[in-house]
Amino acid sequence: MSSPSGPAPARPLIQHPVAIAIGVASGLTLVGFNLGAFVLGYEAPWLLGSVVLADMVVSAVAIGVGVREAIHAQRQTEAAEDASARAEEAIEEGAARLAAVIDSAMDAIISVDGQQRIVLFNRAAEKVFGYAQAEALGMPLENLLPARYRGSHRAHIERFGQTGTTTRRMGDATVLWGLRANGEEFPLEASISHLNQHGRHFYTVILRDVTLRKQYEDQLKRQQDELRQLSAQVQEAREDEKTRIARELHDELGQLLTALKMDLTWLRERLPRAAPPELSAKTEQMNALLDRTVGSVRRISADLRPLMLDDLGFLDAAGWLVEDFSRRSGVQCRLDTPADAELSDLERGVAIALYRALQESLTNIARHAQAANAWVVLRADGDELRLEIEDDGRGIQAEDLAKLRSLGLRGMRERIQYLGGVLDIGRAPRGGTRIQLRVPLRAALQEPAA
Repeated sequence: MSSPSGPAPARPLIQHPVAIAIGVASGLTLVGFNLGAFVLGYEAPWLLGSVVLADMVVSAVAIGVGVREAIHAQRQTEAAEDASARAEEAIEEGAARLAAVIDSAMDAIISVDGQQRIVLFNRAAEKVFGYAQAEALGMPLENLLPARYRGSHRAHIERFGQTGTTTRRMGDATVLWGLRANGEEFPLEASISHLNQHGRHFYTVILRDVTLRKQYEDQLKRQQDELRQLSAQVQEAREDEKTRIARELHDELGQLLTALKMDLTWLRERLPRAAPPELSAKTEQMNALLDRTVGSVRRISADLRPLMLDDLGFLDAAGWLVEDFSRRSGVQCRLDTPADAELSDLERGVAIALYRALQESLTNIARHAQAANAWVVLRADGDELRLEIEDDGRGIQAEDLAKLRSLGLRGMRERIQYLGGVLDIGRAPRGGTRIQLRVPLRAALQEPAA
C-alpha cells in the first residue's frame, strides 16, 4: 500500500491565471501609454511624465515579482533536496534494518544472481558453510554443493525461474546435501524464492542445517530395525519352542494316552459278565474322558504348531485351519486358492508368518466380528503372495486398531514387515473387516541399518 501523499506544492504567483491576466493588461496599457507619449511628445508633458512614472512602477513591480519567485523557487529546491535526503536516509535505515534482520537470522540466507553467483551471504551461512562473507560473495553457488548434485541443482534453479513461481520448498520431503569449506557433506532443508528486478533474476535460498536431526532420525531407525530384528528372533524362538512342545504333546503325551486307552479297552473286554453295572458305566466314562483328552491334546498341539505345516506345507495347513475354524465357531468360511499354486517350497519364515496371520484373523472373527460368513483368498502373483481375509460382521473400529492391547494385530504386522511385506486392515465392502497382506515368496528380511 502506498503512503498518503502530502499537500500539493504552492503554485508560483507568476503562474496564477489572474496574475497572468493582470500582467498582460498592464503590459498592453503601458504599451499604449508609451505609443501616445511617442506621438504627442512635448505637446503633452503630463503624458510623458505619467509614462515615465508608469514605466518605473512596472519595472519595480516586475523586479519584486522576480525576486519573490526566485526566493520561492530557491525554497522549493531546498525543500525537494531535503525531502530527497530524508528519503535516502529512510532507504538507508530500511536497508540497515533488513541487513540486521538477515544477519541475525538463525537460518543461513544466500542470494544469487541469474548466473548463480552469490550476492548475499549472512552470518548464519558463514557458520554453516565455513566461508567468510567476503570470500563467499561472487563465488558460484555450486561450490556449496557436492559435485554429484551440481548439474541437477543448476537445472532445478533454471526451471524454477521459468515457472513464474515466487517461492517453493526445495526437495519436498527429501533431505538435500550441502558442502562445507572443509569438504564435509551435511544434510539440510531449503526453501527458495525468485525475484525479477529490472529484467535481472535473483534467487534467495533459506537453508537449515539438519545434521543433528538426521543423526537422531538415523539412530531411531537403527533402533527400530534392531528391535524389529529382536522381535523376529523372539518370534522365531517361540515358534521353535512351540514346535518342540507340540511334538512332545503329540508324541509323548499322545503315546501315553493311546497306551492308556488300549489298557482300558483290554480291561473292559475282561470284565466278568456278572460285574456290577456301575463298574461298566465307570469304564465307559473313563473311555469318553480319554477320548476328550486325546482330542484336547491334538487341538492344543495343533494350536501351538500344526505338524502338517512342516509335513504337508502351507496350503494343507491353511485348509485344515479354515475347516477347523468353521466347525468350532459356526461361521461359514470358504477358502479360495489357485488350483495350480506351487507353494510346497515356501520358505519356513514366510509359511509361519502367513499361517499365524490367518490364525490370528480367524480368531478375531470368532471373538469379535459377530459374522455369519468369512472368506479367505490366497493368490500367487509373480514373486509375491497375497492373502485376504474378509468377513461380513460388525467391522473393525478405528479405536480397536489403536488399542495398546491389540498385540495380535501388532505382532501380525511386525511379522509381515520383517519379511519385507505389507499389511492393511480396513472396512470390507460387505460391511465387515478386510485384512490384506502381501509378502514376497522369498523373504526380504529387514536387516538393521549399519
